[in-house]
Amino acid sequence: MSADAEAPLEDREREMNGTAEGATVWLTGLPSAGKTTIAGVLAAQLRAAGRRVEVLDGDEIRTFLSAGLGFSREDRDLNVQRIGFVAELLASHGVIVLVPVIAPYADSREAVRKRHQAGGTGYLEVHVATPVEVCSERDVKGLYARQASGEISGLTGVDDPYEAPEEPDLRIEAHRQGVEESAAALRALLSERGLV
Repeated sequence: MSADAEAPLEDREREMNGTAEGATVWLTGLPSAGKTTIAGVLAAQLRAAGRRVEVLDGDEIRTFLSAGLGFSREDRDLNVQRIGFVAELLASHGVIVLVPVIAPYADSREAVRKRHQAGGTGYLEVHVATPVEVCSERDVKGLYARQASGEISGLTGVDDPYEAPEEPDLRIEAHRQGVEESAAALRALLSERGLV
């Protein structure tokens, strides 16, 4: 039996008719916090359950949509607003959009939230709250090592600001639980909000 056949008939009909409710789920946190990993696991689960899901990965966005932008505050803000625009557009058409992007400034994230609210589109902010010490040990992309050696500067949370959400919809302490547990917590939030 396919995953689609396992989904309740009403849910499958809403998906086919394009009337399923979409939302943007912005996973913010430091580099190497686990944002993309959690988003990937959750996306696979939601697709298996028959939901339309897109993951807007920060690295891919910088390569294709925001090529040429640097890491000044203005460029970071512009990058976040571009991602927010695409996310809102997709979410307004019934897609669950997972956005594992640092978005270090609270006012940039708030502007994206307001854009969603103005369009009547769901928006959830999730803080993947892995401490910088743990992130630097993981150092998935080697950024912390490059910053420590002086090769790069402006690393978010080290020598560039990161404004952690004060009241996110969900805070995940990914250093204290596994990826599956973190994805399950996020899926439970989506279920609580009637999105899955």
